Amino acid sequence: MNKPKRYLITSALPYANGPKHLGHLAGAYLPADIYVRYLRAKKEDVVYVCGSDEHGAAITIQAIKENTTPRAIVDKYHALLKSNMADLGISFDIYHRTSELIHHQTALEFFTALNDKGDLIQKETEQFYDEEAKSFLADRYIVGTCPVCGNENAYGDQCEKCGTSLSPDQLINPRSTLSGKPPSKKSTTHWFLPLDKHEGFLREWILNQHKDDWKANVLGQCKSWMDLGLQPRAVTRDLDWGVPLPANVEGGKGKVLYVWFDAPIGYISATRQWAIDNNKDWKPYWHDKDTKLVHFIGKDNIVFHAIIFPVMLKLHGNILPDNVPSNEFMNLEGDKMSTSRGWSIEMDDYINDFVKKENGGDMMVDALRYYLTQIAPETKDSEFTWRGFQDAVNSELVSIFGNYVNRTFVLMHKLCKGKVPPLHETLLDDADKKIFVDILETKYKIESLLETYKFRDALYEVIDLARKGNKYMQDKQPWILAKTLDANPDNQKLIDNCLHICLQLTANLAVLINPFLPFTSKKMCYMHKVVDKMLDWENAGKPKLLSVGYSLRAPELLFRKIEDEEVKQQVEKLNNKKMAMENAALKPADEKDAVIAPVKSQIQFDDFSKIDLKVATIISATKVEKADKLLKLEVDLGFEKRTIVSGIAMHFAPEEIVGKQVVVVANLAPRKMRGIESNGMILMAEDKSGKLHFVSPQTMIDAGSNVS
Repeated sequence: MNKPKRYLITSALPYANGPKHLGHLAGAYLPADIYVRYLRAKKEDVVYVCGSDEHGAAITIQAIKENTTPRAIVDKYHALLKSNMADLGISFDIYHRTSELIHHQTALEFFTALNDKGDLIQKETEQFYDEEAKSFLADRYIVGTCPVCGNENAYGDQCEKCGTSLSPDQLINPRSTLSGKPPSKKSTTHWFLPLDKHEGFLREWILNQHKDDWKANVLGQCKSWMDLGLQPRAVTRDLDWGVPLPANVEGGKGKVLYVWFDAPIGYISATRQWAIDNNKDWKPYWHDKDTKLVHFIGKDNIVFHAIIFPVMLKLHGNILPDNVPSNEFMNLEGDKMSTSRGWSIEMDDYINDFVKKENGGDMMVDALRYYLTQIAPETKDSEFTWRGFQDAVNSELVSIFGNYVNRTFVLMHKLCKGKVPPLHETLLDDADKKIFVDILETKYKIESLLETYKFRDALYEVIDLARKGNKYMQDKQPWILAKTLDANPDNQKLIDNCLHICLQLTANLAVLINPFLPFTSKKMCYMHKVVDKMLDWENAGKPKLLSVGYSLRAPELLFRKIEDEEVKQQVEKLNNKKMAMENAALKPADEKDAVIAPVKSQIQFDDFSKIDLKVATIISATKVEKADKLLKLEVDLGFEKRTIVSGIAMHFAPEEIVGKQVVVVANLAPRKMRGIESNGMILMAEDKSGKLHFVSPQTMIDAGSNVS
């Protein structure tokens, strides 16, 4: 497209079902904020919208966990997310909510428009149903035994222990979380978006029109989805929390919009609310083809923003996204970041540990923004480590950027009476002239990189310019020239030139670093005694941002070093949190309210007699590679030896159970787990704390003995 008249930038709406971690920040919010701050510095017409996604099963599940209502949950976590984002410098023009009336109206208008035009279809399907609760069950309302690791409390969409993606039909002995009873299948009618009808459009638009400007990971995932064959996707669900269908829609009673359908419409409703708040017209931002729409997301949202939502927008007559910059995942200290497993750094924790508890907390906001941008997972998964954070801050922000600015200001006060010295152009040499060239070239490089969403490389260019400034100053050595001023009075002119150039470079650094480290830029403006208007992008690359003879303030600390003890504490905190979460997963949240698992459905004696229980002796035990919960056991049944894979690794060390006698279900059908064929199941008892215990004979008996 030609130069846009305006920009509409979105970040994926975070679920308001709990705190969000630094991986979320690095994926969809920080890169968008950098891009938006750059556009604002260029004085572009740009609106940056986001908000809390407050519908769907995730909200109601959390309400059950916290023994409260969905409304209380979204109110609690919306406030937390909005506060966290602001504290970390994410500069939304509006942070909205999908529970607001204007969103419900917008989403229903969208649904009605598509339905009235015949762009949606109705289909009857079978879904799990809780007869006792009289309710259809979302995937997260169904739990059962994981077919991979044997976890008896795996959800209908994923096993939290081994991480396997599941469907409710794959669970062994599924049960409803509402009643504890096995669900049945029941027919229900829903509205669907027939994606299969739009595959031709999607292939042309994505794989041809955007083959050169969209990221490879986005193109690849879209192509994979289309190659597998697009299918109609339900846009409604049988739930009581969400955007309810209009009363006049036949068959719509008790149904709400599926969260994936209503959530992206939240971008539109947020824009409408922003327009009301600012007395603007929202329509050009969603209907004028001269608007550039950009969605910043993580890779788990690619399909929704690059395939499904564009089809919805096209059918509704809206503009399509110009780009969908998607980041990969950010891991943590060698493992996948996961709040549910306790292996994460929540935004709120970082704010409390590094921002709110110390004076100058803004510098620690920028320290985090720097490191997350430096390791941004733009093309592949990256990894956050506390040692890496320490090294980035100490070796680059402190030793390169901060050191250069500090040295320049200290020497200016010491050798130039605290004022910007004159530039003696007749004495300029090649090194002096090259710095001015470097400043201008850096501006152009950063522009090109930011406009193609390469934020990591753009940040490198800013730091590299500071590195060049350090080398220039070190080569010029104005402090050495000052020692011979009495003998060589003309040395003052050389000192003036060096520090004049160094000061102009610091002013340019303030402009160039602003999209990335906004608090640092403002502090530098204060030191330069200039207003924030100097940070306008048009000033980048200019050789004369500071006036000769202008008095500047004394230098202030831009960054502080991260101490070894802080790193140690954070690593210990992370490991302790993981351990606490694992323990919590093994016992009720409140021991006083411990609930005994309900008795399963009644069976006949003939059913029980089919189970062959035998005593076995464990003769070896080893951990299963890349499976924290699994042990590979070799057991002696007297008449033969067998391999059994059991999910008990979190409870027993391999060496302590060798020689132990256990009860085995000997006639269980074989099943592969992590590529190992398991022939049987070890019987275990679970106490109220969640600790597992072997069901064993009181005294040693012959292996292979029957248990009856």
